[in-house]
Amino acid sequence: MSKTNNLAPTPPMGWNSYDYWGGEIPESKFVASVDVQARELLPFGWEYAVIDIAWMTRRPAEVDEAGRPYPNPKQFPSSVGGKGFKPLSDYVHSKGMKFGIHVLHGIPKQAVEKKILIPGTSITADTLANYSEMNALSEDFYCIDWNRPGGQAYYDAVLRQFEEWGVDFIKVDDVGAKYRKEDVEALDLARQKIKRPIVLSLSAGCPQYSNYKLHRKQHCETWRISEDFWDRWPQVEDQFFNLLTWQDQVGPGHWLDCDMLPFGVIGKEHEAGVNGPERKTLLTPHEQRTVMTLWCLAQSPLMFGGDLLQLDAETRTLLTNPEVLAVNQHGRRPREFTRNCAESGVVWISELPRTNGWAMGLFNFNAQIPRKISVALAEAPWAGPCRVRDLWARQNLGTFSEDLVFEIPPHGAGLYAVERA
Repeated sequence: MSKTNNLAPTPPMGWNSYDYWGGEIPESKFVASVDVQARELLPFGWEYAVIDIAWMTRRPAEVDEAGRPYPNPKQFPSSVGGKGFKPLSDYVHSKGMKFGIHVLHGIPKQAVEKKILIPGTSITADTLANYSEMNALSEDFYCIDWNRPGGQAYYDAVLRQFEEWGVDFIKVDDVGAKYRKEDVEALDLARQKIKRPIVLSLSAGCPQYSNYKLHRKQHCETWRISEDFWDRWPQVEDQFFNLLTWQDQVGPGHWLDCDMLPFGVIGKEHEAGVNGPERKTLLTPHEQRTVMTLWCLAQSPLMFGGDLLQLDAETRTLLTNPEVLAVNQHGRRPREFTRNCAESGVVWISELPRTNGWAMGLFNFNAQIPRKISVALAEAPWAGPCRVRDLWARQNLGTFSEDLVFEIPPHGAGLYAVERA
């Protein structure tokens, strides 16, 4: 089992550049976004600032003398002179935050073509490549041939580079759906060999795959359970079912990643008709509350994906309710409790050890009609009269001795704290 699974005792929280910037975020915009995050979101726990895809895949893909991915100097001018991401990570750390990057498994094509020597070995990069398989996300990366020696040494060198840069979080892509067991093990072992703690997050997932559950728990802190999540209601409904498959795997050091929160302004550097163009999220306010409620109850990592430079008051309010965030950070054993097709309703619960109570989320799947969602006291884990607090409103609702019934708006959600009376 990994020695590093104590790195995320609570679900990671932060901001990721992808939903707005895709792979195009300039260094100046990243720095400006970090300033906003430190001022507006860090006080509520949003501590990771993550540069997503494409920093390593500009044509030609940048590699250093050891064949490791290197930031494109036109996009990240502070990286010139061998400094890499160190200046940016130093800036993030100066704000009291943590620095993360997107990573692709495999070995860069440029390193293979140049037959670069792997540090500490007599092996050259061209002998590591699986020439029949490329990384599914980039033609610039060959998969590693694990039938030949040297793959571990290469990943060891990559993680040493990340340590020198001051990286705190890596999101490794294209290892989750077709699960790449050897790469995951090698990356985990490589980070055990360095002194800097680095959280390992696996991406992306696929709802048809729930394989290697124990393996994921042993070798990483978070893993995606779905493909990319965007601002579309059908994907919200899908996530309820995806979570059911994995809900028994949640706990300190291992979290189910429902993907980023596509709130605020998103889509700038994405293809029109796919995930672009630039727009205010298509999720309604009620739907956004549903997403936030489910992510918090299920204890998914919380990674805001919208443009921090256009952070509006409504989105900030959605992201900074301390009582809602406490459910995400301190809950235990989140699970679906009931599903009622007649009410178009689903109920999730989570234990709250700090108060010896429970969090309860009520969800209305009907798009047009408010629904009264009910919870039978005799069936509930508190099994009797209870005190209820509305966490979104931050208001006590009183003591209830009969079944709980709350009206939930279309595609909306309610989140409540429940204690025995």
